[in-house]
Amino acid sequence: MSPFRATSRPQLQQREWSLLTVVLLCLVTWLCMTDALQRVDHLIHDVGGRLHAPEANRDIVIVAIDDRSIEAIGRWPWRRALHAQLLDQITEQSPRAVGLDVLFSEPDADYPGDDTILSQAIARNGNVVLPIIRSTDETRASVDAPLPVIREGAAQLGHVHVQVDSDGVARRLYLFEGPEGAMRPHFSLAMQCAARAREYPGCDGASVPDAREEWQRSRLRVIPFAKGSRAGPTFTTYSYIDVLMKRVPADAFHNKYVLVGATATGLGDMFAAPVGPSADRIPGVELVAHVLNSRMEGVRIMPAPQSWNLVFNLLPVAASLIAVLLLGPFAALVACSLMFLFMLLVGAVTTLATGWQFSPASGMMGVLLSYPLWSWRRLSAAAMFLSQEMHDLTQDGVKLPTPTVMRPNRILPSDFLERRIHAVEQATQQLRELHHFVRDSLHQLPSPTFVCDSLGVITLANAAASRLVEDTTPDPIGHALAELLSDLVHTESGKPLLSLNPLKWPDLPSQQECRDDQGHYFLLLCKPFAASSNAGWLVTLVDLTDMRRAQKQRDEALNFISHDIRSPVASIITLLEMHREYPDQVPSSELLPRIERYAQSSLSMAEGFVRLASAQSQTYTLTTFDLGALLEQSVDDAWASAQEKQVQVRLEYRPDIAACWGDRSMIGRAIGNVMSNALKFSPKQTTVHCNLFTEGDDWVISIRDEGHGIPAEKRATLFEPFRRLHESTHPGIQGIGLGLALVRTVIQRHSGHIDVVSEPGCGTEFRLHVPKTMPDAT
Repeated sequence: MSPFRATSRPQLQQREWSLLTVVLLCLVTWLCMTDALQRVDHLIHDVGGRLHAPEANRDIVIVAIDDRSIEAIGRWPWRRALHAQLLDQITEQSPRAVGLDVLFSEPDADYPGDDTILSQAIARNGNVVLPIIRSTDETRASVDAPLPVIREGAAQLGHVHVQVDSDGVARRLYLFEGPEGAMRPHFSLAMQCAARAREYPGCDGASVPDAREEWQRSRLRVIPFAKGSRAGPTFTTYSYIDVLMKRVPADAFHNKYVLVGATATGLGDMFAAPVGPSADRIPGVELVAHVLNSRMEGVRIMPAPQSWNLVFNLLPVAASLIAVLLLGPFAALVACSLMFLFMLLVGAVTTLATGWQFSPASGMMGVLLSYPLWSWRRLSAAAMFLSQEMHDLTQDGVKLPTPTVMRPNRILPSDFLERRIHAVEQATQQLRELHHFVRDSLHQLPSPTFVCDSLGVITLANAAASRLVEDTTPDPIGHALAELLSDLVHTESGKPLLSLNPLKWPDLPSQQECRDDQGHYFLLLCKPFAASSNAGWLVTLVDLTDMRRAQKQRDEALNFISHDIRSPVASIITLLEMHREYPDQVPSSELLPRIERYAQSSLSMAEGFVRLASAQSQTYTLTTFDLGALLEQSVDDAWASAQEKQVQVRLEYRPDIAACWGDRSMIGRAIGNVMSNALKFSPKQTTVHCNLFTEGDDWVISIRDEGHGIPAEKRATLFEPFRRLHESTHPGIQGIGLGLALVRTVIQRHSGHIDVVSEPGCGTEFRLHVPKTMPDAT
């Protein structure tokens, strides 16, 4: 069995697991960083908060400005002298501190003296805390604080701000808010400062912060709401009117924290808070009581730092992914379930132990997705594998026996499904290797080879054979060989090579030469065989095209040597004999130039033949040179011939530097041949235009004449050796058809190509494409 097949699927499994791991961890990270599942976290926190809610401290008392008090006293606002009377009655019982959660920010226009009366009552108590509120409108920010005359006797000022989450529920607050260096404590902390329960930072009196300075916040805390009661209020609460009328116990406020605030309908702030099975709305004074209660009980809860919260969410997801990879289906399911419950419990009930409130919803989502996603991928992989294996075996005509020995998967020993897939793979692979032995051998042969049954139907074909008949059919298996090779005919007779009747094949010679309609030559080798109960034919085609073309070139070369080169020499000998027999008929002044012309013609033909042979066979000397300078030199070299022909040669454009990698002399010879060809066919008083420019990764040398052009039917054989296409149209122009053949050879050996643009009557343009870099040149 191939090592690749033995390891490809486990490698694919590991890649899929790695991809799933990256996706899930990235998803959990994104969910955690963006708080996308914030509402789920709030639900978990609310449930956990009710499970470990602290008891309501009996030292916290609320004096409520409730509906009954409004009904008894009258419409709000009341006279401040009334508040002073209430405060004096509370002061008589010596409370620890009094939080007057009512904002007296404007003077009493109807009873101006009441402000002084209230201020004196506050001073007599000595431990009164008043609220401040920062408000921001479209134009400016401001701090709403008690009047200076009222806050003169106050012990502390405290802010009453809370943080409302996205679901509208108040769960958190900042202990300190305000400008840097003048931050004010929360109202609950200010009451502890006023009672001097202990020295707290920020207990620095009743100064009002400047609203124009940048407002800052610090020490974010989660509000641990006290346990509520369906039978009554959470904290001891007395009605304002009852306190005013002295209908409360004599020790109701002794050594207590007393909070005075509005609870009446439509009066004061109301906040949604998770104090029951569903979020209920509670007044601001009660919310302050919950915060004060948690501080008195020593319960301090803050949101976990982002980094720790991210680690807390990612570790269980990573553990779940490792479990689904290494454990069996049931064990992995149990492990994922335990991870899910672990995160739920940690997020709900471990807040008091750690002091940090983790947000587990993101990690729970990752754990919840890990098992079904991985199970889906494994089941899909198993189903796809088994289906593909059965399909392949069926297509190959192999019947799968029941395997008796199953070697366990040694790559992932704990993967239950992988062990079974691997066992099936081993059995099927053994059968496939046995069945494909002959086909694999045939595929290595370079020549097209077909295996046919006794009726001439193809049963096996190698890759070369498939490529040979791919224009007829993409898969030759099952087709008649004689039909697919119907274009093969005898080289001499032109008759079809293979008979459509396979009964006549025994009469075929073991080898015969043939050709197809595209000009390719083959040697057909046909051999019958018999194996077991099967009999058939082994047919191989050996490509002789290159050999036949080489023979054709050899014949052309012999014809050139025997005719074209001998002709000028024979003319010289004839002239000499005539001069010897008839000296007066051919004078010396005419004889020598004619002999010279014939000699030059013979030398030119021999030199062209030698140059073409050298261009085809010799090793090129590759260097870096300036192609623009070479083109300019070729233009200069053609100046004399151009003057003789009364033709201008113009170099119209070339870059300053055109670095090219190749054989400078051979490319120069190719440019010279094209230039010479253009001069030959240019009428007098015309111009040969030369340019050098880039096109992609190539340098393009353009040489264009203004001659008669080349007909389209002659362009196909333009670069073939010994082709003189101008014999009928320009009989006076000398040439043996080797110049352009040399150009094609040189450019092709530089991995380039030639474009010819020509129209009859419009001239001809040769474009020589030469790569700028040519590492594979030979």
